[in-house]
Amino acid sequence: MTAEVAEHRKLIIAGTGISGLTAAIYAARSNNDPLVLEGDEPGGQLTLTTDVANYPGFPEGISGPDLVNNMKEQAKQFGAEIDHGIIVDVDASDRPFRVELKDGTVYTADAVIAASGASARTLGIPGEDELMGYGVSTCATCDGAFFRDEDMLVVGGGDAAMEEATFLTKFADTVYLAHRREEFRAEDYWIDRVHEKVEEGDMEIMKNTEMTEIHGTPEDGVDHVTLVQNPEGHPTEKLDDPETEEFEFDVGAVFLAIGHTPNTEYLEGTGVEMDDAGYLVTQGGRGGGQTKTAVEGIFGAGDVVDHHYQQAITAGGMGSKAAIDADEYLEEHATAEAAEGATADAEADD
Repeated sequence: MTAEVAEHRKLIIAGTGISGLTAAIYAARSNNDPLVLEGDEPGGQLTLTTDVANYPGFPEGISGPDLVNNMKEQAKQFGAEIDHGIIVDVDASDRPFRVELKDGTVYTADAVIAASGASARTLGIPGEDELMGYGVSTCATCDGAFFRDEDMLVVGGGDAAMEEATFLTKFADTVYLAHRREEFRAEDYWIDRVHEKVEEGDMEIMKNTEMTEIHGTPEDGVDHVTLVQNPEGHPTEKLDDPETEEFEFDVGAVFLAIGHTPNTEYLEGTGVEMDDAGYLVTQGGRGGGQTKTAVEGIFGAGDVVDHHYQQAITAGGMGSKAAIDADEYLEEHATAEAAEGATADAEADD
């Protein structure tokens, strides 16, 4: 049995991170009455950052949660409605779109902005959740400067890990790069950069190494970590192997660079184009319509599209573009409907 539609909305925005909330501000100011659904990570990744020092307009910095809450209030002030809800399916086979939430609630919408972000992958080890934002981070460019002159540990072996480790050498005493295998997955360019930093004495590589626990407190930050090593790699799969060595290692900050997972599952089957990793493919270019997807009326913004910059300010910029693109679409849509209605009325009068 098909669930009854709770309400029709002109515009639904998926996500309350910086891109979604910026889209909400712009959309509300354009009288598009947006419904903004928080998803399962309200506020997005920025809520894990205790101090945002690089967002323009805050010379003293601002906490991630405060910035998100300020933007929520701003969006509400202009008429956006923000509600709890996780979108599990968008049916694009007809218009309006049919948007189903996890709790079974169904909305219809003339347009949808996907600003549902990407979730940083984590290890699921003890101490990780408790210290996230207090010495554990998934964004070196966001948080690296806060741990100046500390020893830092970067976990990962791909391009992102290499890039973040290289970036952190600006601030760290020594950057340690831990990778669970012997071979890196990164491009040769980044491997060469890392080896240059090793030769300069700024970095050390720890191959066949995994982290199993992070020690510290939110008050004092990271004190040390527990690492395991095995010469054959993947040591956590070989804890009973006599060749696996466990040891404590002193660092003041830990950066996880093991990839992101874009939150796009609810768009599968819509016809929206995605890359191999699940990121939305948008029109791009220099003119209008840069945030259009392959499905007319669905737009993408923020980390759900961008796997390169992944900054709050770029997410906000894309959110504003998506709202403007959606507004243009909705105006054209309304004009077309009005024209069809006028034609139908004229034919009825004949």
